[in-house]
Amino acid sequence: MTEDIPLAELRPRLIAAMLPNVPFDGWTATSRDLAADAEGIDRDIAAMALPDAATMIDAYTEQADALMTAAMANAHDLKVRDRIRLALRSRLEAADREAVRRALAVLLQPQHAGLSARTLWRTADAMWRAAGDTATDFNHYSKRAILGAVYSASLLYWLEDDSDEQAATWAFIDRRIDDVMKFEKTKARVQGALSNLPNPAGFLGRLRYPAV
Repeated sequence: MTEDIPLAELRPRLIAAMLPNVPFDGWTATSRDLAADAEGIDRDIAAMALPDAATMIDAYTEQADALMTAAMANAHDLKVRDRIRLALRSRLEAADREAVRRALAVLLQPQHAGLSARTLWRTADAMWRAAGDTATDFNHYSKRAILGAVYSASLLYWLEDDSDEQAATWAFIDRRIDDVMKFEKTKARVQGALSNLPNPAGFLGRLRYPAV
């Protein structure tokens, strides 16, 4: 009896069953009801689990994040750069292209700006965690903001990529990672140079209270 199954457990089943219908009917009640029928789930219960497009897309992106994390299970021996590359590639490979197109059509609506930002941050956070990142300082936020931007650009490129086995997308990702690495090296050099500058507060203090 599906009435006894927690809604959190029903959502992945419904999302998986919805994917064949989403390209035609979108993230809608029609797609959800067809999925419920295919899974033998009461439509009213399915509506409780996935009441609207926002909930459906939220569940779908969370499911894709989980698939990416699973694909990263044995990546701990790789260099950080290669782990991030694998995370980006695995996250795109976990996605259904037409489902993503339909999701973006919803996420780009002004009323869903919050959902769009939240799911992007969650994906970037999941990728960094899967890559072994444990930063808790400001770097925690800057890393995720940068990776979120790289993922967004890669996602849009991937949607239009008709190259064999998405080879152009993987090359695009490599170039974006190269850009980020150059930026990080420059930032580290600047921070190092700034750390060697005299403390302005101390300097001003000496001007105000000269030694005698």
